[in-house]
Amino acid sequence: MTDRYAVIGNPIAHSQSPRIHTLFARQTGQDLSYEALLAPHDGFVATVRAFVAAGGRGANVTVPFKEEAFALAHRTTARAAAARAVNTLVFDAGMILGDNTDGAGLVRDLKANLGCDIAGRRVLLLGAGGAARGVILPLLDEEPAALFIANRSADKAARLALEFSGRADLSPEGGGFAELDGRAFDLVINATTAGLHGADLPLPPRVFAARCVAYEMVYGRATPFMAQAYAAGARVADGLGMLVEQAAEAFLVWRAVHPATGPVIAALRAELAAR
Repeated sequence: MTDRYAVIGNPIAHSQSPRIHTLFARQTGQDLSYEALLAPHDGFVATVRAFVAAGGRGANVTVPFKEEAFALAHRTTARAAAARAVNTLVFDAGMILGDNTDGAGLVRDLKANLGCDIAGRRVLLLGAGGAARGVILPLLDEEPAALFIANRSADKAARLALEFSGRADLSPEGGGFAELDGRAFDLVINATTAGLHGADLPLPPRVFAARCVAYEMVYGRATPFMAQAYAAGARVADGLGMLVEQAAEAFLVWRAVHPATGPVIAALRAELAAR
């Protein structure tokens, strides 16, 4: 029988995951189907249980259910536990394993696709919400020279940094945007939702060091963060590669094979440009 997988979220019609995993399956010769499931805001658990009962083998989870998925899992990986959120579920013999592949997807896109090694770089992570939390430990594991978490609420960023203190050789710092004055970074990652709303971020112009890489997690649109980074002379990338790479990591968890991501990123990029 064809193995069934799905992505669960609300909203979900915009999701690229079915397209991505269909391309992965075709490329690797895996016999699987992948669908998008819209869960009611108060019906995530019921949606998961119905999918498992219908033979589902695994699922991706997107907003706003990643924290609920974390609570639902019987076991979680270390990276999911650090993120306190799950974006990948594995269903096996009545048990649910929860994983989080977001950080691995970001790191792989930076290193493999963009040629941006994180080791020894000064890294600035913008935002202190779920998107930021999910990538902190994988970034620390790459041994940057520094990791500063900046947020409009300085206290929230400081608390998040403190939570990850001692998780790696380097402990991150956290604070408000005002604390960035006089500091420059080699890698600046925007994990805020500002790009979705076309909002500016109060970044000092010199925060982008020479040859800085500026990474916007939003994809498929130009954002004010990207415009500011371009104006400062930074090399700019959006989050499409991260989207594909985190999906490839989930595919590896489910199928024990890692698909080639380059052709899928190129195909999606062409499709988005044609819209």
